[in-house]
Amino acid sequence: MADDDANRSDDRTPQRSDALKDPDDWVTGDEPMTDAQESYLGTLARQTGEEIDDDLTKAEASKAIDRLRDERDAMESSGAQ
Repeated sequence: MADDDANRSDDRTPQRSDALKDPDDWVTGDEPMTDAQESYLGTLARQTGEEIDDDLTKAEASKAIDRLRDERDAMESSGAQ
């Protein structure tokens, strides 16, 4: 039986899909954005000409990062800078 347990996948192993969880479902999503998020948002905001609120939550910052990244990529692919 021990061999069967060793060959079975471990359900406790985090799956990569956890990284794709909707920010609205994050347990800590209503906490203030992290320093890393704030820094990256600043970079993306400069690249896209957008202004970002300083008081975003982690979830809001994540959504803003996704949106600004998409905008930046669209600008780069269209040749606008």
